Amino acid sequence: MAEVIRIAESASEAPSTLPQNIEAEAALLGALMIDNRLIEDIQLKLKPHHFFEPLHGRIYEAILRLTDSNRVANPVTLKPLFEADEGMKEVGGPAYLAQLTGSGAAVIGARDFAGQIYDLALLRALVGVGRDLVEGALDTSEDVAPLAQIERAESELYKVAEEGGAEGKVKSFAEATKDALDMAEKALNSGGHLSGFTTGLEALNAKLGGLHKSDLIIVAGRPGMGKSALGTNMAFAAARRFLRDTADGIDTARSSGAPAVLFSLEMSADQLATRILSEQSGITSENLRTGKISQQEFRELARAAAELQSLPLYIDDTPGLTIAALRTRARRLKRQKGIGLIVVDYLQLLQGTGRNSNENRVQEISEISRGLKQIAKELDVPVIGLSQLSRAVEQREDKRPQLSDLRESGSIEQDADIVLFIYREEYYLAGKQPGVESDDLAKWQDEMSRAYGKAEIIVAKQRHGSTGIVRVRFDGRTTKFSDAVDEGYVPEMRS
Repeated sequence: MAEVIRIAESASEAPSTLPQNIEAEAALLGALMIDNRLIEDIQLKLKPHHFFEPLHGRIYEAILRLTDSNRVANPVTLKPLFEADEGMKEVGGPAYLAQLTGSGAAVIGARDFAGQIYDLALLRALVGVGRDLVEGALDTSEDVAPLAQIERAESELYKVAEEGGAEGKVKSFAEATKDALDMAEKALNSGGHLSGFTTGLEALNAKLGGLHKSDLIIVAGRPGMGKSALGTNMAFAAARRFLRDTADGIDTARSSGAPAVLFSLEMSADQLATRILSEQSGITSENLRTGKISQQEFRELARAAAELQSLPLYIDDTPGLTIAALRTRARRLKRQKGIGLIVVDYLQLLQGTGRNSNENRVQEISEISRGLKQIAKELDVPVIGLSQLSRAVEQREDKRPQLSDLRESGSIEQDADIVLFIYREEYYLAGKQPGVESDDLAKWQDEMSRAYGKAEIIVAKQRHGSTGIVRVRFDGRTTKFSDAVDEGYVPEMRS
């Protein structure tokens, strides 16, 4: 083992020695070549880049390739693969492989060696993150953004932690069955066929079963259809249900609500708060902004505001967020506030992480939609992504959206578990008002009366069930969706 000792000595002579154990790496490789069956458990966790000595990483990778193709991996079969390897020549050539198998006793401790090599690799990764953080903090040039450095460091730390928890994610069928039964029991006990978090709309809950953990739900529509309103309504409903269930002593794990966060890239936090206050008080947003309210309405507003003080609903209105920064903030909120629902308004305002992302918008949107799905799975929460529709909708006689209308639709449609479209016939009819003297005025009034306050939530894709249309009510004055539908409206004429 003279060559192994020489490699170890050269590593220890480095000016700042990183955590490593060359002898453990050599012993593990020898054990794997003696008994290839050991690789079955070890390869789930240990990867070639976890080895400190690059040559050892290449040997381990070669062993994996041979065993994956059902071939024996030993010094004889590995020799042809390393005859031209420069690192192997430095330690005496392929004969080094045979020297690694010199101690058969290493077979007994192979799993322990693998665990130590893995742990040391994580420590080296931590050292790297710390070094980058220190170097960035010492850089005082004008273009340095400290908060961006913190977010980047958090993201890198999470990658290390995520890799550290990568093993053990495989579930037995018994475990998966228990999860499915728990979900069915929750739906049964809710009395409303609700196995996920409430959307705030009974009809939509019945269609979807609620908002399910790890799902990416896309809510799309043309401008003016009410995307932001529906996203805000859902976040508010989940947060309020969580508050009520907690007050009723219901275990948080069985609650049909959850603390929610709204990442609003379009509207400011105070605008969103005004919307929610408008919904709850029944006072229009316009009157709230202009102060056209009576003393009684103000008391009603103060009551609604007091009730919402303890609502577990958080708003992040930082403009120009990248998908990486959003992921970092979502993880932090999950850890600090226990958020269980994320709403992003809206997807096309997010930025990718690539330097040339603006040159290929389709690839950037693909990265963003894939990133939102990853966040949903990593944090085990439903993520609602609001999305704009292309103008193709306006060119058709029937303005109801289709999956092909999603802007840069391929990746969004593919990554989403559920796609909801909002369609309000009233919006399009209002733009077709004929003149006062027109013969079509009475017909238009009849159509407006029929369409007033009505909206359709089109379930265009659903991995958990069927597609279809859910008919709801939309109050444009307070931007609130509800289940009830008012009848018999006569539209006001524009002057």
